[in-house]
Amino acid sequence: MKTRYSYLFHYLLIITDLLVVNLAFFLAWYYVFGVKSSFELSYRNILLVTNLVWLSLASFFGMYRRTRLGTLRAIFKSCAKAYFGHIILMGFYLFFSGLKPMVPDNFIIAYYVGLGSMFFISRLGAAFIELGLFRYLNVRRPVLIIPQNSMGLRLASNLEMNQNYHFRGFKFTSDTDLFDSRTGALNPEVSKVFSECSAKGINDIYVILNYEHLKYGPALDEEAERACVRLNIVPDLVGKLSMPYSTEHMGQFTVISLRHEPLESIQNRFKKRVFDLIFSSLVICFLMSWLVPLLAIIIKAQSRGPVFFKQLRSGRNNEPFYCYKFRSMRVNDDSNSRQATKNDDRITAIGKFMRRTSIDELPQFFNVLIGNMSVIGPRPHMLKHTEQYSAIIDQYMVRQFLKPGISGLAQVNGFRGETEDPELMRKRVEYDLMYMESWRLSLDVKLVLLTIINTFKKEERAY
Repeated sequence: MKTRYSYLFHYLLIITDLLVVNLAFFLAWYYVFGVKSSFELSYRNILLVTNLVWLSLASFFGMYRRTRLGTLRAIFKSCAKAYFGHIILMGFYLFFSGLKPMVPDNFIIAYYVGLGSMFFISRLGAAFIELGLFRYLNVRRPVLIIPQNSMGLRLASNLEMNQNYHFRGFKFTSDTDLFDSRTGALNPEVSKVFSECSAKGINDIYVILNYEHLKYGPALDEEAERACVRLNIVPDLVGKLSMPYSTEHMGQFTVISLRHEPLESIQNRFKKRVFDLIFSSLVICFLMSWLVPLLAIIIKAQSRGPVFFKQLRSGRNNEPFYCYKFRSMRVNDDSNSRQATKNDDRITAIGKFMRRTSIDELPQFFNVLIGNMSVIGPRPHMLKHTEQYSAIIDQYMVRQFLKPGISGLAQVNGFRGETEDPELMRKRVEYDLMYMESWRLSLDVKLVLLTIINTFKKEERAY
């Protein structure tokens, strides 16, 4: 929950950032062109785009989200991402709009040096203001936790890291101390604790109740209301669910999800799709536009058959799709059932080179553009192998919750190529699930860079 101070701080930061973006622009203008020079129309357009790009990037990187305003490190990190993203996007804008010849380099340098310096100063100032508000002026919400069990300790740790709360301690050692197990009546000590909290200005109490004891919630709430304190019930489901879980509200119902999936958020899926579209478009335009004709000639010269090879693979939600590759083998009848092995006599000379450098996978950027694949994700398997491994490997089908990828966390960790050994497939599935549960856009960017680096290395399983 946000206090009114953190709520105002949130909007104050947005306004301050816009002032910084515009002030840096005008200072750079007067530094380069002088105070008496008139502000040209083209620069007004550039200034407008500069503001729109900044707001878009701030939204994209979640700069003003509550999770980004928790620590000084998080604030600077999200700001740095938006700052460097702004440099790149404005560079593209000036180049493709034809305005670059009108904008001198010293103006661009002055603007971004000023912008970076002012952001650093404003973020540092914001951090000190926040420190003063939340620590010295005591504007945080005081809270008490009942009881001091393992989950209470975890909740206390979480509250202590939250700038909006001031943790004031525990009462009781177990939720069974709150009531008489024989009569079901509340312990008189509960009313006394609530009254003491009210007298000390502790208006928020978190009570952790075991699943079986949630029936006492209404009685506890009634006592809290008498003392004029707010009661927050935290269900303790750890005893019932040994695995991590998350909850969300659907109308009046609380839904428990037993797996953390960041890509179930429409916002995260949108970010990933935008990244896929931009990256695949760049690869197709600047690499495949000249590489496809060149490889087509060599592939045709070495063996008869089509340039491209397509094969049914298992996609998201286990729906089959045609996956495209450069043909690296001679045309044969076993391609849909038999994986490539070391020293496979079906592979052509150019095919060996393409498979070793992963160039044969490049046509899958068309799959990404179409939308049945992603740049990063679990590798798509042949339908036969999906059926085979789903029967012997636990959680194998969970990887099918995601769009398959050209590369992935498993691949950059060496689990690629032939997978006849079930243990190798288990490790691949383990990495795929790790990726699914810890996805973030920066992870996709990192895996793309690692994949590019790996293409220049000789990998044992690249055949």
